[in-house]
Amino acid sequence: MPSPLIECVPNFSEGRNAATIEALRTALTGVPGVRLLDVQADAAHNRSVFTFVAPPDASVEAALAAMRVATERIDLSRHTGEHPRMGATDVVPFVPVRDVTMDDCVALARRLAERAAAELRIPVYLYAKAATRPERERLPDIRKGEFEGLRDRIGKDPAADPDFGPRQIHPTAGATAIGARPFLVAFNIYLDTGDVAIAKDIAKRIRTSSGGLPAVQASGFEVAGKAQVSMNLLDIDVTSPATVFAAVDSAARQRGVAILKSEVVGLIPERAVLGAGAACLKLPDPEGHLLERKILAAEGPTLDGWLDQLAGGTPVPGGGSAAALAGALAGALVAMVARLTIGRKAYASVQQRTAEILAEAEALRAQLRRLVDDDAAAYAKVSAAYRLPKDDPRRTRAADEALVGAAQTPLAMARGAARLVALAQEIGTIGNRNAHSDAMVAQALARAALRGAVENVRVNVAALSELGLGKSLLEEAELLERGVGIT
Repeated sequence: MPSPLIECVPNFSEGRNAATIEALRTALTGVPGVRLLDVQADAAHNRSVFTFVAPPDASVEAALAAMRVATERIDLSRHTGEHPRMGATDVVPFVPVRDVTMDDCVALARRLAERAAAELRIPVYLYAKAATRPERERLPDIRKGEFEGLRDRIGKDPAADPDFGPRQIHPTAGATAIGARPFLVAFNIYLDTGDVAIAKDIAKRIRTSSGGLPAVQASGFEVAGKAQVSMNLLDIDVTSPATVFAAVDSAARQRGVAILKSEVVGLIPERAVLGAGAACLKLPDPEGHLLERKILAAEGPTLDGWLDQLAGGTPVPGGGSAAALAGALAGALVAMVARLTIGRKAYASVQQRTAEILAEAEALRAQLRRLVDDDAAAYAKVSAAYRLPKDDPRRTRAADEALVGAAQTPLAMARGAARLVALAQEIGTIGNRNAHSDAMVAQALARAALRGAVENVRVNVAALSELGLGKSLLEEAELLERGVGIT
């Protein structure tokens, strides 16, 4: 079962200084469990948007680490750019992705706000679903007047009092908005004109606050000599990018202007792009025709996805599959050391034997990789047998047959792992000395795979109604274990 996952999309008021952007990246990725998905840096807006996913606790730690960097390196008193801003770390939203609720994200926002305010001495405002009062739900309302305007108001106007932190602006880092929200898409459309008044007029026409499309925020800017309609789509299931594009296109044509291009800042859910393509093509079921999706389904889960499943609360995949994976990794390392040896003059005398080791290691690696899945399938048969009614005369026989099959799978793992122990020892002796540690790791993994496989044979045999049905399987497994010196 996959573990809980949060998306966090911190926006920083820096889009030009590569060293600062890299420092922010390093701060985020330095927290275990964080996967950085995207970085968008825009020089004209002088803003960078980072998108990462992480378990809940790690998402807070990563956001705070990046906020520290932004506070140290970004000076808003010297900052210029097209995008409205009030803080070095301007906004940090938490978004529920998997097995978390919006309430969970609100709690994370409050936790980060409290810690950032206390440690960095930055006034923090809670917004969106985390807002403590209605007038702070919309980010533009909080950020009105930007850094300079807030600097003049905070401490004087009670309406500007932060939810956490001092009642005075940080002299260089400003203030930060932290919140919880659904997926938001930052979507910009460039017009084939430099007349920014047209972009501002179209933005006013389409945004929610002016009576336009629901769940749309919009403004007009000049970017690189072109007029840009800059938008936040607050709920793409209410108003999709395709709907917004059509509305902007219609309004622009009425003014004799064409659309030059559009862009997404950060990431966008797949369904939004598929929906736009399906609408254009009048295709009712685009998902069913995607080649890449079919290929991914055929290839199986990614390693990260498989590890999430292993860490979940279901028994499949379990220890048997993990043992097989350890064996497959051992095979891969033996193959690597062999390849680093073949073709090297210093190891000319062992070329033929090394090639033989390589071929055998690759065959074992492939076999053990298959056994990762086979072990899960074998356990599923055992579970199916145990689900039969207890008074069903077929139940005992079905369970015994499934258990024998479930013991045979790890026995096959044990055979492969035992052979890999020997191959790892040999390649460690005759192979490239620069890769000796890799051969040692391969041997350790193979031993772990063997021990884990034998334990799975032992457990399945012990569950049989008659131990004699699995006696030969257990004897062979324990013989393999003793053969490599495991007792």
